[in-house]
Amino acid sequence: MKKILKAVTFLLAPFTLLAQGSDGPYQGFHINMEIFNICAAIFVTILFMVFFLAILKWILEHRLRNKIVDLGVPENLVASLLQTTTPKHNGNANIKWFMILAGIGAGLMLIRFTLPLGIHSLAIMFFSVAASFLGYYFFLKKTEK
Repeated sequence: MKKILKAVTFLLAPFTLLAQGSDGPYQGFHINMEIFNICAAIFVTILFMVFFLAILKWILEHRLRNKIVDLGVPENLVASLLQTTTPKHNGNANIKWFMILAGIGAGLMLIRFTLPLGIHSLAIMFFSVAASFLGYYFFLKKTEK
């Protein structure tokens, strides 16, 4: 009987802890929806443009390769013109994006713990992104050896 009572108490404890007024832990922190909508629109536009440019680059590279094959250009000249990327380079690009996004995530987490938002929030984001680029630089130096 005691185990059941303890289990029910532990299961219901979070609901009693959240029984608070409308102020909550974020007093005075309200997201302005107009600013959020503007930022979301800018982000979606940037995402669309990056996708469009990647597709355009892929199409133009494909057309260039087809023309080179049609002209019968020597192999050494083709290799110097195209400079195909190696799988190691692609792996490094993945690591770079992982480190950048991890830095942004760490910065957002630190900003969340230092509410209210202000100029210090921008400083936290800049330093966290800079730290992720520095980490990527050290990663490249270590892998070159």
